[in-house]
Amino acid sequence: MHPHDIHAERILVINPGSTSTKVALFTGLKKHAETTASHSTEDLHSFEHLLDQLFFREAVIHRFLRKHGWKVEDLDGVVGRGGMLHPLEGGIYEVSPDMLADLRSGRYGEHASNLGAALAREIADRADCPAYIVDPIVVDELDEPARLSGHPELPRRSVFHALNQRSVARLVAGKIGKAYEESRLIAAHMGGGITVGAHKDGRIIDVNNGLDGDGPFSPERTGSLPTGQMVSLCFRSGKSEEEVRRMIKGAGGVVAYCGTNDIRELISMIDESAVDIPAGAIPPSVVFEALCRQIAQAICAHGATLEGRVDAVILTGGMAHSTLLVDKIKSMCGWMAPVEVVPGEREMEALAEGAVRALRGDEQVREYIG
Repeated sequence: MHPHDIHAERILVINPGSTSTKVALFTGLKKHAETTASHSTEDLHSFEHLLDQLFFREAVIHRFLRKHGWKVEDLDGVVGRGGMLHPLEGGIYEVSPDMLADLRSGRYGEHASNLGAALAREIADRADCPAYIVDPIVVDELDEPARLSGHPELPRRSVFHALNQRSVARLVAGKIGKAYEESRLIAAHMGGGITVGAHKDGRIIDVNNGLDGDGPFSPERTGSLPTGQMVSLCFRSGKSEEEVRRMIKGAGGVVAYCGTNDIRELISMIDESAVDIPAGAIPPSVVFEALCRQIAQAICAHGATLEGRVDAVILTGGMAHSTLLVDKIKSMCGWMAPVEVVPGEREMEALAEGAVRALRGDEQVREYIG
């Protein structure tokens, strides 16, 4: 860190996606530069295992640093998107050997974000600075009632947009003049997957498993399904497990009803003059209404989780850019609490903010033990 200026931490942020690598440079909390490097399917298919992509993606990061005149040795901290680890408390974690071993083995699942910690550690070692992850998707702060699904063989799991949910919750808590640790908030992250979390006094005590498609249906996920019909489909349809999983995640929700996973396109289809609706097909307006209703129902259900005392409802994620969708959801749940809209994702900012808190000693860095 630069001792002459506590606000000058030079931070590299790395957020790997399935077909892209987002990279940003921050000076303190100020973003200096950001890019998203896209990777072709051909490039990525040349690697047998996910972690084999490490040096391919690292080369992208080094080109980005050179372009903006930053040297690796000038970095004060590197922070990567957290991946599929064992369930853990939210917060900031230093990248440890145990963490890297679990990510390399894919012990808890394969996901592009598994590369985040490995890339951060690789570059931080060259810079002789700390490497962190912040609020990975496996953050688990569920209270005990939230873990019960209805059968002891099927406990509920916490897998959701923890990074963005916590970041926007901190932001909104500050806006309404409260500490996040003393707030009661409901955050709905609305993207390709949708997760709705109840934030109580700094902990996310109940949330749907967005990775497996539970909760509201989304642009490409089915959400929770009628149990009996699902059992019949699995045993009588002849579909393989892989086909059923694909139906639930990737080929469900809006794309199953209307052939698109783009909410903007769905909205354009609502005008019946824009498309011809085949006989027997479900009108896009009904799909849109059901989508908004299920999101609002999930939000209102957490009004009960928080015992009717809710400081604010937060709508975030890419779908929150749609005024029509936001207004519809507000009309359904705005009676419960003020609704704050934070469109898009603050993932890069959230990662940088976590690194800054760690470097300044404002938040204790946790240790990951496998």
